[in-house]
Amino acid sequence: MASPPRPPEPMPSAAGLESLEGLVLDTVISKAGARPAAALACASTRLRAAVADDSLWRRFCAEDLGLDALLDPEDRPLPSFQVAYKVWLESFGMYPLLLVKRVKQFWSSLKIFLSGNFPEALKTLCKGVSEAQLNSAEDDLGFKLPLPTRLLYRFCNAQLPFSEDHGANERISTHGIIGGYAFYNHWVNVHLSPLDQIVEETRELYHGFNEVFNGRKLIVVATSWFRPKTFLLNCSNGQLYVGTNNLPKGEMIPCVPKSLIRPTDNDMPQDGLLLWLEEHLRRLQNGMIKIRMLMTSRYISLYPEAPPSCTSAMTNGVKVRASAVFVPEHPESGGPQERCVYTYSIRLSVPEACMLGGVYYSSCQLYSRHWIIRSRDWVVSDMRGEGVIGEYPVLSPGQEEFVYESCTPMPKGPGSVEGSFSFVPGKLSRPEGKPFEVTVAPFPLEVPEYIF
Repeated sequence: MASPPRPPEPMPSAAGLESLEGLVLDTVISKAGARPAAALACASTRLRAAVADDSLWRRFCAEDLGLDALLDPEDRPLPSFQVAYKVWLESFGMYPLLLVKRVKQFWSSLKIFLSGNFPEALKTLCKGVSEAQLNSAEDDLGFKLPLPTRLLYRFCNAQLPFSEDHGANERISTHGIIGGYAFYNHWVNVHLSPLDQIVEETRELYHGFNEVFNGRKLIVVATSWFRPKTFLLNCSNGQLYVGTNNLPKGEMIPCVPKSLIRPTDNDMPQDGLLLWLEEHLRRLQNGMIKIRMLMTSRYISLYPEAPPSCTSAMTNGVKVRASAVFVPEHPESGGPQERCVYTYSIRLSVPEACMLGGVYYSSCQLYSRHWIIRSRDWVVSDMRGEGVIGEYPVLSPGQEEFVYESCTPMPKGPGSVEGSFSFVPGKLSRPEGKPFEVTVAPFPLEVPEYIF
């Protein structure tokens, strides 16, 4: 059996500290922490002077709060780090400081990413709410919000809400910080909901489907404007869910691994919403998902851009990248047959040159496609057809990728798609050589641990 942890060594008495010199005294106070240091300042003039060293409080601010600038929670300047620590403690002392630091760092990192990559979305983020506003929202809902969720909204009240102004809504519709996908007439772009919208939409949910949701302590935390896609946080167990097409009947799917959720941990409680947002930020930062164009607007595309979710193959100089996203809200998803719908993105390019039989060609044109779709290693579909979504793209070296999105339903369970495209060197109207096949490496179709 493991031995019990050793108790922390007691801090020397104020009288003992008086005998310590310079660096030794600074080290002892630094290791003691901010609150014992503040208490020591009351013990003697000498200790008060030692504790007043602002470099000491700069370290406390960084370690306890992730604070490296002399700013209060409203971004107003402060005279010293000692004052900064006091002000931040007065504002957030009712929460575990480790959690305060974590949530603060999440929003800071997301804003830095958006500033450099997607400033249109950064402009939709709102100023954080007060404790009084959170308490009022809880009164309206009739139950408490998890601590991590409260803190998320203290630092940032999510995104600008949609309004009755259709034009204004359309301008910000692709700026959801969660993002989405588009295929055929199915457009999804998910926005994080501000506090007032959470209360309003949660009330509407309970009013419209009282028999299904009454007593479950669910709140609507994120929604899509084009096609309905709804994310709900269970404030009792901390799990985040995405609604399926059968959400009115209560059908939801967990969005984060249950093993990671600790809603009642005293030191670092974490709910599904915080975990979900942190994972989303990691994917943005490491390039797993990227900002792409949708007609004339930019948006966060949820189609994976890196292995293992995104596969890549090169044939005769033609490169094909492919990946898929689970679409739980699609009308064909779920039901008695337990089908899943996936949207997939295919990216075609000629990075350097199209080469066939030792001959280089200035272009090549797609003629036909062949898809093999598997479910649990069983072939469920073997399809051939001309073009892709009615187009026959011409690829030339150095051009941007030709991208198209489509979808496929399949039985519930892991699966994959693979296949090939037929190309002709030159153009279909004037072939310069024999047709050739370009491989599409198998890419996965599966319900992921994190659903966005």
